[in-house]
Amino acid sequence: MPLPKISTPSYELVIPSTKKKIKYRPFLVKEEKILIMAMESQDSKQIANAIKDVLSACILTRGMKVNDFSTFDIEYLFLNIRGKSVGEEVEVMVTCPDDGETQVPTTINLDEIMVQINKDHSPDIKLDSEYTLRMKYPSMDEFIKTNFNVDGTVNVDDTFKLIASCVDQVYSEDESWAGADCTKKELSDFVESLNSKQFKDIEKFFDTMPKLSHTVKVTNPKTKKENEIVLEGLQSFFV
Repeated sequence: MPLPKISTPSYELVIPSTKKKIKYRPFLVKEEKILIMAMESQDSKQIANAIKDVLSACILTRGMKVNDFSTFDIEYLFLNIRGKSVGEEVEVMVTCPDDGETQVPTTINLDEIMVQINKDHSPDIKLDSEYTLRMKYPSMDEFIKTNFNVDGTVNVDDTFKLIASCVDQVYSEDESWAGADCTKKELSDFVESLNSKQFKDIEKFFDTMPKLSHTVKVTNPKTKKENEIVLEGLQSFFV
């Protein structure tokens, strides 16, 4: 006689970028095992594949593809699935800014972490009086490279590749060029042809991108001063 199948609960959340509702379920033990093994391997490609596979398995809504999500959508979804799978609270170590060295443990409720939208953020960058550049958010693969780079470094070449991969469209009143119709070299050459002012505007697009953000208050046990610390990005909460 076969063992009974245990039902798995499902949950709903709203995807930040599209405001669409999706259903998801928690990790199963086999999926958590895949994640742990991938993280222990310290292999970026294995980590990328593990996160893709686990998120794809946990999303119950049909037609939703992980690769179509923006980076902050992935962060938010992954954090929520993690919360429903192994607990809503995580303990993280934070460094007190008043002395820059004392580390203090603090408990964070994952339900309280939201995607923060910067009011100055815009995907459209005015290049000159004629042309406008429209950017898109980094892909899942770029998200993995940014958040789980083993040596913690990003070289200049990777930065330019990231920017080129995020070119969605260049348009004027009369003409339009889609990034999807261009080769990688064409996109790279285009980015490298921009002047410093235009490039700084592109940097602003990335700097002001929506991101996971949560503010915590901790007291430094050495100085007795209360510190306010802003935690940003998945790495701050991924334990």
